[in-house]
Amino acid sequence: MVAGPRTIDDAERRARLGRRHALAEPVLSPEHACAAVVALHSSDPISVHLSTWARTEAAPSELERALYTDRTLVRLHGMRRTLWVVPVALEPAVRVGAGRPLVAPDRARLVKALAAAGEVADPERWLDELGDAVVAAVEEAGEATAVELGRAVPGLATKVVYGQGTKWPTEVSVASRLLVILGFEGRIVRSRPLGTWVSGQYRYAPGSALERPPDPTPAAARAEVVGSYVARFGPVTEADVRWWTRWTAAQVRTALAAAGAAEVAVDGGPAFVAGGDDAEVPAPDPWVALLPGLDPTTMGWKGRDWYLGELGPVLFDRNGNAGPTVWADGRVVGGWAQRPDGEVVVDLRTDVGADARRAIDGEAERLAAWFGGVVATPRFRTPLERALVAGTELP
Repeated sequence: MVAGPRTIDDAERRARLGRRHALAEPVLSPEHACAAVVALHSSDPISVHLSTWARTEAAPSELERALYTDRTLVRLHGMRRTLWVVPVALEPAVRVGAGRPLVAPDRARLVKALAAAGEVADPERWLDELGDAVVAAVEEAGEATAVELGRAVPGLATKVVYGQGTKWPTEVSVASRLLVILGFEGRIVRSRPLGTWVSGQYRYAPGSALERPPDPTPAAARAEVVGSYVARFGPVTEADVRWWTRWTAAQVRTALAAAGAAEVAVDGGPAFVAGGDDAEVPAPDPWVALLPGLDPTTMGWKGRDWYLGELGPVLFDRNGNAGPTVWADGRVVGGWAQRPDGEVVVDLRTDVGADARRAIDGEAERLAAWFGGVVATPRFRTPLERALVAGTELP
């Protein structure tokens, strides 16, 4: 009788998470921290820094070096139309597999809005010329803000209305849509923030500033992205992969096959690991971590019961965004928050024992010192984080 796929239980899944995601043992650099989880969520700018700190204890200047000086990491829209930070070697695959498909529909909406505004005779041609002018202006400046680009390319200030004829039409500038499209195409990239590291407004640099591999085909791009995800997050179910990428079932199945993913079993059904990665992974030494909102580990699977338990309602907002979490040995055991005076406080929802509690308190003290007086409020606030900041009780 031929044996079926090996079963990987929840305990081993937690062991893999701790080892693969650089949480049980720190890594040397922001580049290593990012590679450990494929990509860092960047919808909230503080998440990138705190996710890196949790895996390296690196200062903000180290991440800024990787992002803006060496450009070994790059910020772009990718999976689920979300803003990520990815290794530059993976940038073409993420952009071609997840960003490029957004170009045509976004551009079509912008062309339609321009036609309705009636200010330009040939919206398609005008938009092509405007995009070329923006890229030229960015290349000439090296780095430029949206305001500076607006002065250099006045057409960016043109107003259009989205949702014409609906209950809530919205007037926006062409700049707000075109700069995103040019990013999807890889012609410009987000660079340094306008303010400190907590700012979510960025300058733009030319895409040519990146030393990146050639663009793959769309199918090869999806296989590379899925292969990277399976290698770091596996075992993952097909539902996990579809949620993480927001690709069709057919695209996901083809990418899993092309990436050479191997089938295993988890509680609830079939799952996938990287080819040749079905050997047992032993548990690491005991570990704890304080992860920020939107950390890629917390957000990495659609099915989360095996590490989150019943804590979802207090640690996630209504839209499914994770808040700051406390981890012990591969489980989420509570949440944390930074108060206005800079103190980092925790609320443990699980009995972790005296040793883990001391380790968690030590992490909270180290994180408060790392902030160095900066107070950073998560962009997506959750019930437990709000209660901790206010000093109130949450059932």
